[in-house]
Amino acid sequence: MKQEARSKKQVLSPQSSILSPQSSKSGDWKILVRCFGYLRPSWKLMAGAYGAMLVISALGVANPQLLRWGIDRGIKAGDMGFLGWAVLGLLALTLLNGVFAFFQGRWTELASQQVAYDMRNDIHRKLATLSFAYHDQAETGQLLSRAIQDVDRIRFMTGRASLHLINGVITFIATTVIMLTMNPLLTLLAMLTAPLLFYQTFTFARKIRPMWLALQQQMAILTTRLEQNLRGMRIVKGFAQEPEETARFEAENATWFQIAADSARLQSINGPLMGLITNIGSIFILWYGGRLVIEGGLTLGELVAFTAYMGQLTGPVRMMGRVIPAIVQAIACGERIFDILDAESEVKESPNAITLPEVQGHVRFEDVSFAYFGRHKVLEAVTLDVPPGQIIALLGATGSGKTTIINLIPRFYDVTAGRVTVDGYDLRDVTLNSLRSQIGIVLQETTLFADTLRANIAFGRPDATEEEIIAAAQAAQAHDFILDMPDGYDTKVGERGVTLSGGQKQRVAIARALLKDPRILILDDAMSSVDTETERLIQLALERLMRGRTSFVIAQRLSTVRLADQILVLEQGRIVAQGTHEELLRTSGLYVEIYQRQLRPQEVAEVKKRQEAGSKMQEAAEHELRMTNDELRITQYAEVVR
Repeated sequence: MKQEARSKKQVLSPQSSILSPQSSKSGDWKILVRCFGYLRPSWKLMAGAYGAMLVISALGVANPQLLRWGIDRGIKAGDMGFLGWAVLGLLALTLLNGVFAFFQGRWTELASQQVAYDMRNDIHRKLATLSFAYHDQAETGQLLSRAIQDVDRIRFMTGRASLHLINGVITFIATTVIMLTMNPLLTLLAMLTAPLLFYQTFTFARKIRPMWLALQQQMAILTTRLEQNLRGMRIVKGFAQEPEETARFEAENATWFQIAADSARLQSINGPLMGLITNIGSIFILWYGGRLVIEGGLTLGELVAFTAYMGQLTGPVRMMGRVIPAIVQAIACGERIFDILDAESEVKESPNAITLPEVQGHVRFEDVSFAYFGRHKVLEAVTLDVPPGQIIALLGATGSGKTTIINLIPRFYDVTAGRVTVDGYDLRDVTLNSLRSQIGIVLQETTLFADTLRANIAFGRPDATEEEIIAAAQAAQAHDFILDMPDGYDTKVGERGVTLSGGQKQRVAIARALLKDPRILILDDAMSSVDTETERLIQLALERLMRGRTSFVIAQRLSTVRLADQILVLEQGRIVAQGTHEELLRTSGLYVEIYQRQLRPQEVAEVKKRQEAGSKMQEAAEHELRMTNDELRITQYAEVVR
């Protein structure tokens, strides 16, 4: 099973990865439009936020005028009353600005958080509907990075970043118009540095974008490395590879640090350079405006107001220097997210798909061939007819196609040629949900969720009653060990069920399948590494589970083979032998070879166990007889003495 998974990955080159960004597919504007499209459900909030922004901009434009009048008509004219009103006006503007800023920030944040909420839901929904072919190539860390960090940057862009950008543009235009009405020549002199500011802003944005994209990609690599190490921590420790894995992580972290350092260097240059350009404009205003005040061509209040407007003029440009890189970074993030949302599933539900009615479990493979990604052929011309209720055991070397056969039944993949039917229905003509709801799966690598034992058993049937859950656990030989747990059925298992033994996890998985009560079962025999008593319990549970159901079992144990109605022997993607255990021993050399190598030693071991058990029972009986005789002699001796 693992070999086939490796084979699937080997046919891909890094360049063909479906997770690699394809910047040529979507222009920046298309990405922006799609990102801002997520604001539609929150348009009222954004309308309110932008309305508050306009009020704040108007207050900002009015503020220097009050300052001008306070100086010219109050201080210079010696009118204390007018000065008082000017001060009260400035205080009122400040208070109003605070109130509207509060609502602007609140509404903007709510709308942008809604964007993140909807986008993460879309990503999860898409990942849940994509076929196994996608997940065979995807790296969990990459997907986590996109669903969390990339989405957060888009949230910032659709919220505060875009608001600041639009506010900056409006403030810049309004301030420029007022400055021109006050003194056109002084305004033109102050605006000499504006082209330099805009040039530096957009140059910086162009240089920073590839760095942000590389930073995001490297962060995804770091997340992947960390996720794999955490998931495989027992293996890392078991093989004493902590220093090596730490070194690998440090190497990737060093790459991220270098990119971040280059980005920081670029930003550290941009900030002072923008400040220098801005200060040059202020120097021009002070030099020329001061001369005008001395010569009587400009009042002191007008110069102060002009200087304040200049601060408002350069403020938006500085803000754009910070916001535009964030928007550029968000575009790169959007590119990565839409790679997921635009991915095509290889297994698609037909528009005319019908609901599969309750089936009997008659499964047919009709001249089925299959190749992973259309290149790596695994099955070739497989024909198979399984009547309802039969147990089919699959035997063969690693990579022979056993796992592929069981993956085609729930339509995890689509056949390359031929067709698979259930009760005469082509799997491609029925809905995926109606098909998979009638199939139960118990795999060798049991997956349990970090939840209670009750929730894990009821995973396929969340509406199951307590009595049904307990009945399924009892049938799966799991009830007793569950009751021994600290909180019984409410005991929480660790991630992937690490707090349970292999046999316990397997019995919980069997209980989960029993509760679902499927007509078709897919089983990967998982008893090769359990003790004798656990094997006996699992075997009892499996026998109950398979009773009356069409079952496909990847067999690794003699006990499983003996239960089978048919045994399929596979070699290089073909069925080379088919029959019962006794028939194949007479007709198939390959089966005899597998039997001698894999099954016969188990049979010998079982005989020895029975013999040892019989010897121990005989010894116990003889010991008990000796003890009885000894007691009889002692009793007789006591009577003689008396």
